[in-house]
Amino acid sequence: MKIAIISDTHDNLANFKKAIFLIKKEKIKFLIHCGDIFEPEMAKEIFKNFSGKVYFVLSDVDEKYFEKIGEDFLKDFPQLKIWRKFGDIEIDKKKIAFCHSPKTAFSLAFSQKYDIVFYGHLHKPWKTRIRKTKLVNPGNIAGLFFRPTFAIYNTKTDQLELKIL
Repeated sequence: MKIAIISDTHDNLANFKKAIFLIKKEKIKFLIHCGDIFEPEMAKEIFKNFSGKVYFVLSDVDEKYFEKIGEDFLKDFPQLKIWRKFGDIEIDKKKIAFCHSPKTAFSLAFSQKYDIVFYGHLHKPWKTRIRKTKLVNPGNIAGLFFRPTFAIYNTKTDQLELKIL
């Protein structure tokens, strides 16, 4: 199964729509967002443009914005699940963790509980391995400091692909 991993949207709806176009073209049904969406209105745009399952972890900035709107936000998006500091899921026997903070990501990777850990914040696409765990930053959708990118992870083949917008 293919999973799209995005991060650091920073309210850039135009780039997000480009990413969603590519994600839909690949028939991807799972999306992980590693934080820094910013405005809840932007989040609504994101989630209404993607009908698949969305896993979203809040950055510190997102948490401040989302405190204002409360849990009622979730009732409009049954396909959405939100985590505070980090999330973890299992798909096709792959244990996957995701967060916004690089410090948290390295801690999760060093725990060796996961096959792959995704994180955001730094905006730069990057991957490494810590023993058995892959540690991956998909870059940023906003196009801040680096070109706008996101990643696609195939759980069946254990392969990563970087998409440049």
